Amino acid sequence: MCGATLAKNGTAQAVIVIDPAATATEAFAARELASYLHQITGGNFEIRTNTVAPSHAIVVGQGKAAESLFHDVPFNQLDGEEWVIRTKGERLLLAGGRPRGTLYAVSRFLQDQCGVRWWTPWARRIPKQPTLAATNLKIRAKPAFEYRAPYWFDALDRDWSWENLCNGQFSHLTSEQGGGIDYQGFVHTFYPLVPPEKYFSEHPEWYSLIDGKRTATGAQLCTTNPKLRDFMVEQVKQQLREAPEAGIISVSQNDCFGACECANCKALDDAEGSHAATMISLVNYIAEKIAPEFPHVAVDTLAYQYTRQPPRTLRPETNVIVRLCSIECNFREPLDQPSNSSFGNDIRGWAQQAGRLYVWDYVTDFGYYIQPHPNWFVLGPNLRFFQTNHVRGVFEEGAYQSHGAEMAELRAWVLAQLLCNPRQDDRALIREFLNGYYGLAGGPIESYLELLYAASRGYNLTCYSPTDAPFLSFQTLARAEQLWLQAEQAVAGNEDFLARVRLGHLPVRYVWLSRWDALRKECTAAGAKWPLNDSRQKVAAEWRAVADGVPGRPWTKVTALSEAGLTPESFLAPLEKAGE
Repeated sequence: MCGATLAKNGTAQAVIVIDPAATATEAFAARELASYLHQITGGNFEIRTNTVAPSHAIVVGQGKAAESLFHDVPFNQLDGEEWVIRTKGERLLLAGGRPRGTLYAVSRFLQDQCGVRWWTPWARRIPKQPTLAATNLKIRAKPAFEYRAPYWFDALDRDWSWENLCNGQFSHLTSEQGGGIDYQGFVHTFYPLVPPEKYFSEHPEWYSLIDGKRTATGAQLCTTNPKLRDFMVEQVKQQLREAPEAGIISVSQNDCFGACECANCKALDDAEGSHAATMISLVNYIAEKIAPEFPHVAVDTLAYQYTRQPPRTLRPETNVIVRLCSIECNFREPLDQPSNSSFGNDIRGWAQQAGRLYVWDYVTDFGYYIQPHPNWFVLGPNLRFFQTNHVRGVFEEGAYQSHGAEMAELRAWVLAQLLCNPRQDDRALIREFLNGYYGLAGGPIESYLELLYAASRGYNLTCYSPTDAPFLSFQTLARAEQLWLQAEQAVAGNEDFLARVRLGHLPVRYVWLSRWDALRKECTAAGAKWPLNDSRQKVAAEWRAVADGVPGRPWTKVTALSEAGLTPESFLAPLEKAGE
C-alpha cells in the first residue's frame, strides 16, 4: 500500500516542502494547503523551502525534491494547467505545470481527497478530520476546457475562482493565483477599433453599405476593404503593445445585424454561403499580419446571429478563435436535441473547420434575472456536447450584475465543476450543492426544480422568456410556493441557511407579484385556495424586506433584476403606490 499519513489525532505528521526556485503561485499553493489542512485536522503544517524532502512530506510544486522522489513524472511535459497527485511511501506530491497546475493539484486534493467544497465566496464546507491520510494516489489530469468562465455575479471572486478552477478574465486572478486567460477587448469590438465618430466622415467606405448607402447606424464594417484591413492591423498591434498580458484580442462584430452589402463583401459571402465568410477572411488577415510580433496572441471573433453558420470552404487560421454563440436556442432542452438542430449543425460545422473553437453560452433569463428559468438539468448535457464537438473554451453568461438571481449560486458552482470535468453526474452535483448550501432545505428545493422542469416540458425557453410563460401557471406556482415554505421551515433554526432559502424564494414571489390579477383569476376558476396573503402590498413589503438584504450578509442584497437595469425599487414602486 502506498500512502502518507498527513495528520494523526490533530497533530501534523508531515511537513510541506517547496523548492527554493518555486514560482509565486507554487508558494501561494503551499500556504493555502497549510491553511486548509490546519482547518481540517487541527494540526500546524510547517512549510520548508528545500531541495530535499524528509521522510514524511508533502512536496508542493516542481523542483529538485519532486524530481528526485517522483522521477517518473514528466514535469517538463506538463500542460500549464495539468496537475499530478501521487503518493510514494510517506510522501505526497501535489504538483503540476506552470503557471496554474500546482495550484489546481492543491485544489483538487482538498476537494477530492479531503471533501472541501467552496460553494460560494461566503459558504464552504471544511470537514473535520483529526487523522488524515492520502493512500494509493496516482492522478494526472487537466481541465476539459482551456477557458472556463461561469459569468455569474457570485462567481466574480478571485479566491472562489482559483478554488473552483475557473480562469476567465472577469475573475481578476492575481499573478500569485496563477493569473487567467486575458482578452484585450472582450466582445463587439468593431467600433471600439474603428470609431465611426472619428473615422466615418473621412472614410465612409470603411462602414457597411446597406440599401445602397454607407452607414454606421445599426451596421458593421466593410470587412473586405483593403485599407480598412491594414488600419485595423495597426490598431490591433497598438492595443496589444499596451496590454502585454493579453493572450487573446477580440476582433468581433457589433451587437446588431447590418452586414455590408457592397459588391466585394456580397460576392464572398454568397460564394461561401454565410456572412461568416467576410468575418473569417478579415480576422485571418489580421491574425497573419500580427503573428510575427505577437506569436502568443490569438485573434477572437464571434459566430453570432448573422455569422453563426460556418462558411463552406474558408478555414480560420491556427491563431484564430471562433466563438460560437447559442443565443437563439431553446434552453429548456439540451443543445443536441431536435429543437436546437440548427445550432447543432453549426457547432458540428465549426468543429470541422476551426482548430480553436469557443462557445458563448447563455444560462439565465436576461429580461428577468429573478424569474424561474428551468435550464438546470441541461447544463451537464450541453457541456458534454461541447466537449464532444472539440470546443476548447466556454463562456457561460449568467446574471452578472447583482446577487439574488434565480438559483445563481447553484448554477455557478455546478458549471465550474462541469467546466473542469463535464463527464461528472450533473444531477448528483446539483443534489450535492442543494444539500450542502441549503442544508435540510435541499430536499424541497430539489422538488421545486423537478416541478418547474416538468411544467416547462414542450416550452421554447429562450434567454428572454416572459413572466407570463405558460409553465408559470397558478397550479405550478402554488405547488412551488408550498415547497419553498417547506424549505424555510426546514431551516428555521439556522439564520444562515434561512437567509439563503429566503433569497432563493424571491423568484417565485416575483412572479406572484408580477401577475397577481391573472393568477387570482386562475385560482378562482380552479376553485382553489389562494396560497398568499390577500394583500398584494403586504406580499410586496415582505419581498422588499428580503431583497433589501440582511445586515452583515452582503450576498443577500439584490440590486438588479434584469440586464436592462430593472431594480427592486422600480419593480415595487407601482405595487406600493397602488396600495396608497
